[in-house]
Amino acid sequence: MSNLLNPNRTCAVIPFYNEYQSLSLLLEKVSRFVDFIICVNDGSTDDSLSTIPKTKNILILSNNTNRGKGYSIKKGLLKGLELDYNRFVTIDADLQHDPEFIPKFLNALERYDFVIGNRLDNISDMPPLRIISNKITSFLLSIKLNQKIFDSQCGFRAFNAKIIKNILPDTNGFEAETEMIINAGRHNIAIGFVSIPTIYGNEKSKMRNLQATLGFIKVYLTK
Repeated sequence: MSNLLNPNRTCAVIPFYNEYQSLSLLLEKVSRFVDFIICVNDGSTDDSLSTIPKTKNILILSNNTNRGKGYSIKKGLLKGLELDYNRFVTIDADLQHDPEFIPKFLNALERYDFVIGNRLDNISDMPPLRIISNKITSFLLSIKLNQKIFDSQCGFRAFNAKIIKNILPDTNGFEAETEMIINAGRHNIAIGFVSIPTIYGNEKSKMRNLQATLGFIKVYLTK
């Protein structure tokens, strides 16, 4: 259907790597709020793929090896553009983000072209090291971009299609999410924020603190 007739076609892009325990439930919840889901399998070695329902509104893309979150997000967003969707949501596959907040992100896209979840309004459940790193990176990005960045590390985001090609990252790892923020600032794209809860369970984070820090520094200094 043409976007002129249906201007609010929404696609969720979900990169995942070994998320057998959470992926099925996440997809069930996300599907209530979007028209289409693109799952990007980043070289999983467990049975994550077997948990994805075979329905016409879910597309699976696969990387032959573990290429990184940034690579997978870019791959999914480009495919969504190719399929003519004009609103996008990215959400992590480990259930650290509550899909019930997707409507708030989509509402915010009426005012902003780039929306990021803000978990720092309630940090009681966030690991101390994550709080410190997030506050530091968010502060530095706020200075660099001359606009307030509340939560630079949150992967729960929404975009209008018209800005996607201007913000796509060149980096492949977790630092790609920082790069997308910097690219938005370079193109004078104002970023909005939606307060969301901090959800941490027993899952093991895929992020490696030292690698992520070095990636942030490189992107911050070179972009």
